[in-house]
Amino acid sequence: MHIEKISEIIAHFIGVFEMTIDEMRLRTNYAEGAGPGADGPALPDQDAFTAAFSSNLEHRDYDPGVIYQSGSYEIEYGPTRHVGRVLEESVEKLAAIAAKDIPLPHFGDPTDIVLSDEPELTVFAGPGSAISHVLQVNVLYDDDYLDMTNGIHAPRDTSFVIERLADFSAKAEIFTPFSSLHRIDTYDGALKIAEHIETYIQNAQNTEDSGTTSLSTDPTHHFVTTDLVGDGPIVYVNGERQADIPVLDDFLPDRGLAKLQEEADDSNSSVEQTDPSGNSLDVTAGANFVVNIASVINTGVITSVTAVMGNYHQIDAVSQAFVYSDNDEIASTLRSSGHSAEEAGTIAKNIAVFENSTFAASSHADTDAADPTFPNSWRVNVIDGDVSFVQWTEQYHFISDNDTMTVTTSGSEATVLTGGNTSINLSSFFGMGMQYDLVIIGGNVLDINSITQISLLYDNDWVRAEDGVDPGADIQTGNNLIWNFASIHNVGTGTPFEAMPDYMIDAQKAIEDRDPNMPEGLSFDVNFQGYAGLNVLYITGNLYDMTIIKQVSILGDSDDVTQAAAALLGNNPDATVTIDTGSNAVINIAEIVDYDSFGQTTYLAGQLYSDAILIQGGLVEHDATQPQSADDRLANEVIAFLDDDDPTGGCSADGVIHAEHDLSWSSAHPADVMQAMVA
Repeated sequence: MHIEKISEIIAHFIGVFEMTIDEMRLRTNYAEGAGPGADGPALPDQDAFTAAFSSNLEHRDYDPGVIYQSGSYEIEYGPTRHVGRVLEESVEKLAAIAAKDIPLPHFGDPTDIVLSDEPELTVFAGPGSAISHVLQVNVLYDDDYLDMTNGIHAPRDTSFVIERLADFSAKAEIFTPFSSLHRIDTYDGALKIAEHIETYIQNAQNTEDSGTTSLSTDPTHHFVTTDLVGDGPIVYVNGERQADIPVLDDFLPDRGLAKLQEEADDSNSSVEQTDPSGNSLDVTAGANFVVNIASVINTGVITSVTAVMGNYHQIDAVSQAFVYSDNDEIASTLRSSGHSAEEAGTIAKNIAVFENSTFAASSHADTDAADPTFPNSWRVNVIDGDVSFVQWTEQYHFISDNDTMTVTTSGSEATVLTGGNTSINLSSFFGMGMQYDLVIIGGNVLDINSITQISLLYDNDWVRAEDGVDPGADIQTGNNLIWNFASIHNVGTGTPFEAMPDYMIDAQKAIEDRDPNMPEGLSFDVNFQGYAGLNVLYITGNLYDMTIIKQVSILGDSDDVTQAAAALLGNNPDATVTIDTGSNAVINIAEIVDYDSFGQTTYLAGQLYSDAILIQGGLVEHDATQPQSADDRLANEVIAFLDDDDPTGGCSADGVIHAEHDLSWSSAHPADVMQAMVA
């Protein structure tokens, strides 16, 4: 290198420069560059400085190094090999290996490496299946017995309520043919469900009368329809087409004592009352709220273009049913009172909403239409076999609130709440899948959405009055609400399906053959204008996307309230009595939002099966079952035990307290309401 040569020259001559400087310092006089004078002595080497003197020397650059030449000898290697060419071939093959990313455990002879001239398409693994099963069950037994008098009243046998609700359940099955579906997680199971629903829909379409059909005594409605096509949301309420969707808040009953406070009371505030309490009795034996809420938002696979090589099955099914009995018996004394409110009936509604829409996405097209951009490369993910997206939700309520009470006024303010139960099942599912520009499905597609709702209510109440009761009572035995609301919203299937183009078939074949070259027709698909590259998902098998929601709410609220005369009528003038045995709400709410596509194009090579069915039914039963007394063997034993005491004694010494002669509780103002009840 030139830098090394220059460094060597400087190091070689640096000493000469220093020597010359030292000689100049040793001189006594400087010649100042002048030669010897004419009279000076002649130097012996002056001849060398004559004009004819010349020196033929070659100017060469300094090249440091050691020159070595070995002795001559020869060794026979055998056949002559061109080592340089072998090295070049090895380097070329190693470069090709690095470009192809071929893993090798070791390197041997370069001639052992065999490379393919055609590159292969690199594929990546796609997302897997997503299956969720949700089961929510609430069971509540809240049968209360209350006696505010000193008499003996035998408890009721409320087993008849459960028997009647079992009969209601059997009658509701005719309206809910899909309630017997069982959870599955295989394609064969999903196919059987699809065939079962399609067979039922086909039979319904072949029936001449698919409108109102009388099935039992006093049906409110029985409606079956498969014509669920139209613009905007399609709303049916109790078998009738409606323009608007009813609002739940407009129909909720007032819960009275069971109503939750909007603002919590200040815990530091005093509860002491200086004003004399009023003379009232407020009894709430109903006001039960039973609520099922299920929401499923499923995206599955987010894509703008879908290509289905097989058949496409799309099924939407909603079946709703309610059965209730609200046959109340109120004593004529109380009913004829001027203070008695007009009995409010039970409101029952089956509400179904169907909607199809297209996802509005931003466009990727170039602003310059003269020179549009189209993709020239692709990245492919492959899933071998079937892919399933299953969301199966089941919600059940079994509530028993059959109360038996004997109440009376006490000259003070008393409130009795034996109902007011709240039971809620809440399920919310939001599934977001991977995003792709194109999804190719090699098999069939099953897209099933089904909602089944059953509401059963038994609210037969008895309000009795003993002799001498003041008729000024406000009785409420109805005002119940049954609410079944189901909504299915499909996004991406509102536009017609298009025929399968040839380049989509070529794209499928290219992926299977691992051909890295994207088909030319796919590159110029108008749906991909503005894309630099495509992210593709290929499913070799079938795709089934199934969402099933089943909701069952059963409430038994058969109350038996007897108003007894006040022990001291003189201390209870103009008492205000309010008795509410109704105001129950049985609510089922289910919503499915199914994103089938995030674009406007779905290519289909097979057949399209798109079916929808709505079944709504309701029955009002006028059950006249009369309650019977429960097995009173234990009560008789207690009475016998009490009768062993002296009937004429006031207070015995054996610990049995007779309160029939102690009337001080009627004039007191206890802070605890239950204290008066226990007394």
